[in-house]
Amino acid sequence: MDNIQSIKNRFGIIGNSPVLNYALQVAAQVANTDLTVLIVGESGVGKEVFSNIIHSLSARKHNPFIAVNCGAIPEGTIDSELFGHEKGSFTGAVDSRKGYFETVNGGTIFLDEIGEMPLGTQARLLRVLETGEFIRVGSSKVQKTDVRVITATNRDLLDHTQQGKFREDLYYRLNTVPIRVPSLRDRKEDIPLLFRKFCLDFAERYKTTSIQLDDEARNILVNYQWRGNVRELKNMAEQISVLAHDKLITAQELRRFLPEQPETSRLPMLAAPQPKANGDFSNERDILYKLFFDMKKDVTELKKMFFEVLQNPNLAHAAPANFQDSHVLHSFHSQPEVNTNVATTAIAAPQQPIIIQDNNKIDHHEEVEETLSIADKEKELIVKALKKHKGKRKDAALDLGISERTLYRKLKEYNINE
Repeated sequence: MDNIQSIKNRFGIIGNSPVLNYALQVAAQVANTDLTVLIVGESGVGKEVFSNIIHSLSARKHNPFIAVNCGAIPEGTIDSELFGHEKGSFTGAVDSRKGYFETVNGGTIFLDEIGEMPLGTQARLLRVLETGEFIRVGSSKVQKTDVRVITATNRDLLDHTQQGKFREDLYYRLNTVPIRVPSLRDRKEDIPLLFRKFCLDFAERYKTTSIQLDDEARNILVNYQWRGNVRELKNMAEQISVLAHDKLITAQELRRFLPEQPETSRLPMLAAPQPKANGDFSNERDILYKLFFDMKKDVTELKKMFFEVLQNPNLAHAAPANFQDSHVLHSFHSQPEVNTNVATTAIAAPQQPIIIQDNNKIDHHEEVEETLSIADKEKELIVKALKKHKGKRKDAALDLGISERTLYRKLKEYNINE
């Protein structure tokens, strides 16, 4: 614990919450190794401070340290910035240039916002981490480097890997030792200490008396969301120090500076299942939902059309040719209105008598049994989609709203020959 307190004093870290102390303990333990560290936390929590702690406590502390914001470098130049380039390798490359991995050889490089790094650069970075080798842009010569890499992000990299925005192999290579820096919401007991420290600093800078909070104002400060974390708290302390009319800040005065935030309920809620953005239904339940709702829509439109014909028989003569050729009308005279509020009602509907009509004269009627098998309907849809797209599985799957893998499984299940 004495070691953690000395780190806080050295790097100006305020707070005594257990989650903060644990993050500092992990940073101190991993500092004297060459393991790759991934620092995770919301924007404004102080992730760069942790990279400085790790470098300063390591054996590389006398060698160079550089912090690079991957999100601030354009995609077209980030390879050149990190790995260097040769003269004439691209427009504007009038001279050869060393990259950060070459100039920081023997030291530490901190890659902030690693989730913003382009996929091509990610492949180059993975090679450096695995073999210590890199190639300048426009060169074919392999160079070696000995650099300790620390990365940070405020994004969910694992979710990015599933979306194809981040290399999965690089994620696991960077995540050798993860350090989660807590947000202010996770260490509320530190908020008054931090605010007090910031107010004293600003009072000294502007040659004024430091402001004070009454008890009610302090409670409001602690329970505020602080989505910008330490950065937002520091800005707020400076704003209040400069603009407050009185040095004792009341709750009413504090609310004047705090922006309003919508209150969000913390109660659990049941969300309706939503299809994925790319239309990929990954299981049978999703495809059945889609089939049910399509059938419901068809039944509703048929009801509307037939009721119009029954109410106005003249419409039957004016119907399109393909409708007249069928010579079939579902009779709804003896049936109550069908409830289509749920998809299953449409499927469980009883047989309807079919009337054969020729020149407005009813000769006879017969019962026709319609198949209601979901499996048969599903097989029929798959066959139609394959014919429509000339056997191309990818296009057929996209049209059906299922994944190509699910389509392949259905082909084997229904023994469909393409």
